[in-house]
Amino acid sequence: MLDQPFAVSSHFQLSIGLHALGSFTSCDGLGCAMEVEERVEGGLNGHVWHLPTRLRYTNVVLTRPLSQQTVLIWAWLQQQVREPVRLPGQLVALGPDRQPIVRWLLDGVLPVRWSGPTFDTDQSQPARETLEITHNGFLGITV
Repeated sequence: MLDQPFAVSSHFQLSIGLHALGSFTSCDGLGCAMEVEERVEGGLNGHVWHLPTRLRYTNVVLTRPLSQQTVLIWAWLQQQVREPVRLPGQLVALGPDRQPIVRWLLDGVLPVRWSGPTFDTDQSQPARETLEITHNGFLGITV
């Protein structure tokens, strides 16, 4: 199994519906958590019952250096301002050879926040943009 390709934290591609939003260099928050209710049973003092209730999905935060791909996000955001529509999305992790390793198919994606770069001539770092999205869960995870 060591010869299998592996995901690196350098490139992720995002598309929402028909909108290809380009490549990102950082992805954070891809996950979910099961909520549970605690129930105690009279006369049973050894443990508490944990009952699953719902699965909550965390927001996904993507960042990248500022590039001409910014206009792709802006076009999608403008459409969402005019008519908010939850569309399916796809987030693809790329390996070192830039070939897809894993695809997360997301249900009902909406934008939460976009933040542009801070320009500072005293810093030698690239200007970065950040996109935060929310979704209703995973439709699937494929290779």
